[in-house]
Amino acid sequence: MTADSHKHVLLAANAALARGDNEGFLEHCTEDTVWNFIGGRTLRGKTEVLQWMDSTYIQPPENSVDTMIAEGESLVVIGTITTTDGSTETTSQYCDVWTFRQGKLAAVQAFVV
Repeated sequence: MTADSHKHVLLAANAALARGDNEGFLEHCTEDTVWNFIGGRTLRGKTEVLQWMDSTYIQPPENSVDTMIAEGESLVVIGTITTTDGSTETTSQYCDVWTFRQGKLAAVQAFVV
């Protein structure tokens, strides 16, 4: 896949999140996707990721991508995400380093501040 293809996949996945469609996001991930939140927890597989999303994204997050840099099977994404649990809004800066496999999101190293 090309760098532009990887960017398109991520943007389509993020669009699903913006609609509140967590399962739609996961359609862009491999079955064995691994999400490593640096300094925190690691989620393994779609089931764990969906459980985390359902408990974290009570309302659809607002995600703003500022920079995307693609090389080979890697995509670095820098942006801002705002989540709310109904009473508390949290805005975080992030840098995600995604690894692709067969055109899908296979793993992420997530640096969130």
